[in-house]
Amino acid sequence: MAFHEVRFPANLSFGSVGGPERRTEVVSLSNGFEERNTPWSQSRRRYDAGVGLRSLDDIGALIDFFEARQGQLHGFRWKDWADYKSCPASATVGMADQFIDVGDGSRTEYQLVKAYASGAANQVRVIRKPVAGTVRVGLQGDELAEGVHFSVDTATGIVAFASPPSINERITAGFEFDVPVRFDTDRIQVSVASFQAGDVPTVPVVEVRL
Repeated sequence: MAFHEVRFPANLSFGSVGGPERRTEVVSLSNGFEERNTPWSQSRRRYDAGVGLRSLDDIGALIDFFEARQGQLHGFRWKDWADYKSCPASATVGMADQFIDVGDGSRTEYQLVKAYASGAANQVRVIRKPVAGTVRVGLQGDELAEGVHFSVDTATGIVAFASPPSINERITAGFEFDVPVRFDTDRIQVSVASFQAGDVPTVPVVEVRL
């Protein structure tokens, strides 16, 4: 089992159906109240890659990609068109999009994250697959230069500073990112006649934990 640092063709994922999934355990009590709990600290995303197929050439590209990943065996990158930026979809990525951490004077490595907030609630998602060339980093409000002041590991989402940020210096970042996924099936069934009639195959894709 391995993870292939290659993105599923973005033109095929465009138009796909999917999004975050939560697992909540609900127990109904005899008095009519209920108790709710979750074993998951993070959402897990699911998609259907078949919805984005528009031509027989698209099916060929899908089969090529599926065979190269050996079905469910190897993971890959997926662009979630509904959530692939550190900022709102209509905005441009900026170095102050997300608060990452504060410096402690000794650490040089920090993990990229994205926060989802609504009211007083806030959920932080670890970002492990940033897109190369899109990461912008700020330190105490000043933008830094990649390759000079910091580097980014696009396989892990870790930002490494050339020198450790000083104590209490605010670290921010902006970026585009992919979702680490795998196929959730070892079989693709396609009927050319059915596809030409408008019946697209179901190709489930599920996020993997890294």
